[in-house]
Amino acid sequence: VPTVVQDAADGHVLMLAWQDREALEATLHTGEVHFHSRSRDRLWRKGETSGNVLRLVSAQLDCDGDAILLTAVPAGPTCHTGARSCFDHVAAERALAAPPQGFAWLETLWSTIADRAATRPGGSYTTRLLEVGVDAVARKVAEEATEVVLAAKDDAAAGNDETKGALTGELADLLYHALVLAAERSVPPAAIIDELRLRHVR
Repeated sequence: VPTVVQDAADGHVLMLAWQDREALEATLHTGEVHFHSRSRDRLWRKGETSGNVLRLVSAQLDCDGDAILLTAVPAGPTCHTGARSCFDHVAAERALAAPPQGFAWLETLWSTIADRAATRPGGSYTTRLLEVGVDAVARKVAEEATEVVLAAKDDAAAGNDETKGALTGELADLLYHALVLAAERSVPPAAIIDELRLRHVR
């Protein structure tokens, strides 16, 4: 059944997900909110990868018995984007806004990677990377970094459109795999940006 989670402190709606009997029982038994992943067909604990668990305060069934309302205390941001709530986005503004450009598009990429980390859909390259673990992901980052170095040296030697395009592609691969590694280790881009700001000040 659909399950709405509210912040116990102020009633703010945090998220909507799906629970079956197993997920509800696990929630009541452990005191931490669990859901049923329909894409992976398994039980999952909210925050099992990010650490942003939801600690149960109360559970209520609606009058028709076909929806659940939970109140909980969040241990951190509930949304995989880093927002407090999955509903902290204005749908109308998003629909009317132009597609993100430049560095703003990285937020879209990160949202996709974080979603893959949370739901692990089959057939996704990002899912395959995350499921083999940190060693394999880190090794892939190292491989891509080496490819960037080689492409940069080629471009320095030739300096034509082909070598510049190859370097651009390798840099894109490195950035993508670095973000996957960040997701695997639950390091949000905001933390990286904050660190860059601190270093820039110094």
